[in-house]
Amino acid sequence: MKVRQWSRDLGLGLRFAFAGGREGWFRVLLTAVGVGLGVALLLLTTAIPNALDVRHQRDEARLDYTYDQTHRPKGADTLVISDIDGSYHGADLRGRLVEPEGPRAPLAPGLSRYPAPGEMVVSPALRRLLDSGDGKLLRERLPYRVVGTIGEPGLIGSQELAYYAGAKGLASHINGWQTARIKEFGRPQASGSSSEGLDPVLFLLVLVVFVVLLMPVGVFIAAAVRFGGERRDRRLAALRLVGSDSRMTRRIAAGEALAGSLVGLVFGTVFFLLGRHLAGSAEVLGISVFPSYLNPSPALAVLVALAVPAAAVLVTLFAMRGVVIEPLGVVRTAKPARRRLWWRLLLPLGGLAMLAPMIGQGADNGDFNEYLVVGGVLLLLVGVTALLPWVVEAVVARLNSGGVAWQLAVRRLQLSSGSAARMVNGIAVAVAGAVALQMLFTGIEGDYTKATGKDVNKTQMQVQLQPGDALGPAAAKFAATKGVRKVTALGGFQVGDGSFNTEEGPKVQTSVTVADCASLRTVATLTSCHDGDTFVARGGDKEMDAQAAQLTKPGRKIFFNTTRGNVDGPDFRWSVPGGLRQVRAVADVNGNVSPGFLMTPAAVPHRMKSLISGQVYLSLDESVPDVHEYVRNTAARVDPMSDTQMWAATERSDKFTSIRTGLLVGAACVLALIGLSLLVSQLEQLRERKKLLSALVAFGTRRRTLSLSVLWQTTIPIALGLALALAVGLTLGAVLLKMVNATVGIDWASVLTMTGIGAAVVLVVTLLSLPPLVRLMRPEGLRTE
Repeated sequence: MKVRQWSRDLGLGLRFAFAGGREGWFRVLLTAVGVGLGVALLLLTTAIPNALDVRHQRDEARLDYTYDQTHRPKGADTLVISDIDGSYHGADLRGRLVEPEGPRAPLAPGLSRYPAPGEMVVSPALRRLLDSGDGKLLRERLPYRVVGTIGEPGLIGSQELAYYAGAKGLASHINGWQTARIKEFGRPQASGSSSEGLDPVLFLLVLVVFVVLLMPVGVFIAAAVRFGGERRDRRLAALRLVGSDSRMTRRIAAGEALAGSLVGLVFGTVFFLLGRHLAGSAEVLGISVFPSYLNPSPALAVLVALAVPAAAVLVTLFAMRGVVIEPLGVVRTAKPARRRLWWRLLLPLGGLAMLAPMIGQGADNGDFNEYLVVGGVLLLLVGVTALLPWVVEAVVARLNSGGVAWQLAVRRLQLSSGSAARMVNGIAVAVAGAVALQMLFTGIEGDYTKATGKDVNKTQMQVQLQPGDALGPAAAKFAATKGVRKVTALGGFQVGDGSFNTEEGPKVQTSVTVADCASLRTVATLTSCHDGDTFVARGGDKEMDAQAAQLTKPGRKIFFNTTRGNVDGPDFRWSVPGGLRQVRAVADVNGNVSPGFLMTPAAVPHRMKSLISGQVYLSLDESVPDVHEYVRNTAARVDPMSDTQMWAATERSDKFTSIRTGLLVGAACVLALIGLSLLVSQLEQLRERKKLLSALVAFGTRRRTLSLSVLWQTTIPIALGLALALAVGLTLGAVLLKMVNATVGIDWASVLTMTGIGAAVVLVVTLLSLPPLVRLMRPEGLRTE
């Protein structure tokens, strides 16, 4: 019986929503837009796991393992491939040189054939870049003719910059780390998966990120189903007049909200499909996807489709508990009863109680309990939405004196503080979560960041040349490059007391450093130096000095390392000449002190010159625009297979960086939702007050005064909401830091930045709502048909 009554009343509410004329349709539209924006983001969230999985599968399918140490013979089914990855203006550039050695050479995903030498196939994004004015410097670096496009199966994102260029003679460069001979693409089954699970701290970070990003979405959906609540309640009063009781009235109201949520599901699906289509042309923080990646999990999509209408009904029933709808009006128009504080405090206290057992656990005591983590963070953030209406009501009740605009704003807030709090609830939750996450990221960043030991004040870039590249001419080309201040070119190889081509290898080894006199002075103290000189450097640790002393005795026969990657060369022995000058080794540009032989280019045996591996260290004038691109272009001219690296004082864990990037991408989407939903909410509130605004203008109130009053009505709740969000966010952040056993500290610059971003979103929304406000402030708004 009750089920039949509920279905009848909900159905009646659905009919009222769609048969209520222009007012009813407009309210349904407002609700649908608000709910639809939230649903679109929820669908996007459910699609993210699939998108990440597809990106991973695509990346795995094209793996070429150029660092494989297995030596393979040339055959009809082999391909020689070189990894020449780089970057351009901060964007990653995936590059490969390819040389098929037979008709059955494995074909890379996304290709129909391999380009011939001097040709290349490129990704669509790289083709657009090369055709644009921004790609001028990159075109100089890639002197190949574009003959095709890489298909979607060969790319991990729509904006990925990638190319395959044809080459010849690659087999002579096989070295086991950059160039290899392969028979297939993809991860070999024998190697298994190289990925490792997240440690407990990173797992906690992922959990908190998901809760913090999704919580504002739920808050906005809950607020959207209450759009137009005051007008709806006045309509429901008429139903009481014709005989419906209070429970039936609430169920009819829930039916109206259900109608808006159902239309919102349709809108959300449309918004998601539009966003899915646009995702193919967007890139956020270096991450891009193809539209086909964004397929929501069917189970999660069904969950969203069921949860949103159910939430609409429950939120409406809960909200109407404090509204008395009588046949002759709505009691809410009188001064509402004061809100109670005690039960609102139970929510954040309950959240702290759930998180408390894990304080001090750190990364050494197993995984964090995901249910307690999610529950505790949820209760703390829900506590913001519960406490904010009480805070707004308590503060505005004490605000009185002021100008006309101030008094209009304060009086409006005193009469409907709940509506004002609902509008800023989402932004407050988002800021509270962002502050807590920022504290957690800052607190554990040191555990996932380590110093490289590189002095970036002296050297900013390093170029690794291929064995055999002439150091002198290469150094001269870099010295002539625009923006390069100083060039230090150092080559080297190893020598030992036995052959490097045997399994046991030499027992005693030392290094040979090859450079001109100016560069040798960066690794040792030289009084005089001329091309053709050879020195013996001492000054490393005792063991290294002892090995160098054994191998630098005059007349000693030593072996040069003639191996190149996994290819062995014939042994080459050299007799140490007498009369070598002893010099003192000093710390080089990498901070290392290396005893051994120091040779100028003319002193190196001719047979060994093709085996010298060179490193070029560059000091740059970074005020020169595009100086890094000029260096990369020079490196490509010296040798297309040279490897250019930017120096950094620290390096960060890839997993930590990925989680942080995911947070920033998600936060950007949530902020966009916040802005759009706030704008819809603001327009709905202005529409509710259309006649009031028109009446005030008709009585002579200046439009400037009314505009200022609307600004105050937004500013006061958002200021209170941000203050509450700051308090809850700092508390949650401190608890999370205690959980991971990290020192509690506050990076006030980051915290205030997060708070400022939230305030800026509200300010932009308020400014965008001013033109509709001006149109509503007309005496003609009093006209009633």
